[in-house]
Amino acid sequence: MTAEKHVFQTEVKKMLDLLANSLYSNKEVFLRELISNASDAADKLRFNALSDSSLYGDDPNLRIRVSVDRDAKVITISDNGIGMTKDEAIEHLGTIANSGTAEFFGNLSEDASKNSQLIGQFGVGFYSSFIVADKVTVKSRAAGAAASEAVCWESTGDGTFETSDITKDSRGTDIILHIKDSEKDFLSTWKLEDIISKYSDHIAIPVEIYKEVRDEDAPEEKDSEGNPLPPKMISKWVQINSATALWTKNPKDVSDEDYKGFYNTLAGTYQPEEPLAWSHNKVEGTLEYTSLLYIPGKAPWDLFNRDNKHGLKLYVQRVFIMDDAEQFMPVYLRFVKGLVDSNDLPLNVSREILQDNKVTSQLRKACTKKVLGMLAKLAKDEPEKYKTFWKEFGTAFKEGPAEDYDNREEIESLFRFASTANNSSEQNVSLDDYISRMPEKQKHIYYITGENYSAVSNNIHLEALKSKGVEVLLMWDRVDEWLMAHMTEYKGKRFISAAAQDLELGELENEDDKKKAEELSKEYESTLKRFKDALGDSITDVKVSTRLTDTPCLVIAENGVGAHMTNIFKAMGQPVPETKYSMELNMDHPLIKRVVDEVDEDRFKDWAQLLLGQAKLAEQGSVDNPTEFIKLLDKFLV
Repeated sequence: MTAEKHVFQTEVKKMLDLLANSLYSNKEVFLRELISNASDAADKLRFNALSDSSLYGDDPNLRIRVSVDRDAKVITISDNGIGMTKDEAIEHLGTIANSGTAEFFGNLSEDASKNSQLIGQFGVGFYSSFIVADKVTVKSRAAGAAASEAVCWESTGDGTFETSDITKDSRGTDIILHIKDSEKDFLSTWKLEDIISKYSDHIAIPVEIYKEVRDEDAPEEKDSEGNPLPPKMISKWVQINSATALWTKNPKDVSDEDYKGFYNTLAGTYQPEEPLAWSHNKVEGTLEYTSLLYIPGKAPWDLFNRDNKHGLKLYVQRVFIMDDAEQFMPVYLRFVKGLVDSNDLPLNVSREILQDNKVTSQLRKACTKKVLGMLAKLAKDEPEKYKTFWKEFGTAFKEGPAEDYDNREEIESLFRFASTANNSSEQNVSLDDYISRMPEKQKHIYYITGENYSAVSNNIHLEALKSKGVEVLLMWDRVDEWLMAHMTEYKGKRFISAAAQDLELGELENEDDKKKAEELSKEYESTLKRFKDALGDSITDVKVSTRLTDTPCLVIAENGVGAHMTNIFKAMGQPVPETKYSMELNMDHPLIKRVVDEVDEDRFKDWAQLLLGQAKLAEQGSVDNPTEFIKLLDKFLV
């Protein structure tokens, strides 16, 4: 039948251009992706056959086959999985039905030689074929379809593709790569065998390659002098991968290298990476399941896109059910890789049933506990690895207390912060460390949030606490101010912001301090009123400060929405809550004494406005009207 010409989706055109014109340090990624896709096709057939066994036909043994034709410069990857109809071929091979394609292009074009690992993360693994091929032909027949209902899809990556109806004797998909002259190295059986062993060893079905091997059935032959002749060789399909469901083995029989290799297969890593930790757990009893969970060593580029799919691979009685089963892992642990294989879920499980199944809730709790236990062990036994974990995933992990109330104390015990005790930006102080160093009279945990380490470590709100030898936790991650709205206490110790309007010092504030504050408030009552009258509605109240030692004044947000959170609202394009400020004056500071002695009321008002602007600048990094503030400052400088 005459071929039909189609135009690629715009995103595909752009991506094919990048693939064709960018250099990759790891071009072999194409074979990993195509074998992975073939494995997915086999998994889909196995799943659909649970309700319709006739889909297997007379070919029940699933496998993937790779062959090379050096003369024709062709590599063929075949599977006998679910296959595609013509409409499915047009849809799946002509479009990218995936959000986030813009990010893919940005990352890929930024530095292609380093970022080809992004292939496959956006559902575009098939197009990696064009890294090594100048033409790709796909022949496919859907399971259950007649031989005459097969489709041929073909493209040279020039922005168009053609489809035609063909006859195909067997179910499944053949991908035929016409290799570029510059990539002839891949037309080597041993090279393809090496790539398969490296990336696809743990694919759960056989991956076979057509190669020449010794004929073990042929008798040994000798020459006329009795010397053995070279063995007779034959070409046959030879299985390359182990095709073993590693998680079904006894953990005692699995080596660390096996676990690491399986992690790279599971995570689809661009090059071999070592996970920070893993846990292989077999449970028998009222609930029977096997879990294999990994803590990665490096965060994915899209870690903070909470809308992206995440989760574990789900198997039921060793039958693959779905990728990204979100029900088994809370969102704050979305970086965890792994799988769950349960005997207690029905084989015909669907997403809707899965969401409502009581066993699912039990598995989720068990997997969450296992991950938290892994992290606690890592923090205790391998602190350097835990530093890596916190650097890569700490910000996402901080979402835990709001999402997982039952485990909040265990989660919080794993948090790490910078602190005034360390004089460093390194986040290595646990809440237990902090509590162990608290003076006997200290009853609360003090913290400060801000834009960056420099801002929080030099924050004027720390002066009173530093003068009393109190350690303060320093927080500047974007999530921190939101986090502290959900962290009210830890092991009976309340969290108190150093920037709180009424800083609770408890027994740390001795009677002399309280008496001095009361005396100063009475002594300067008229001065405080004078400041409030001068500042009008721009301030709600003016008080004598007991927390300042080196700074003349400060302002405090009265509605609990500080400068850092205000900036976050602005960055997100959200309405910014109106913030009301009160002002505190350090009556011992020379500048305040100078202003108090000012007799000219107009000049006093200017001084008051200047001090308010200075305090707001220190608190929120900006003033309401920069131009007016600069004019006022110039006036005093002149």
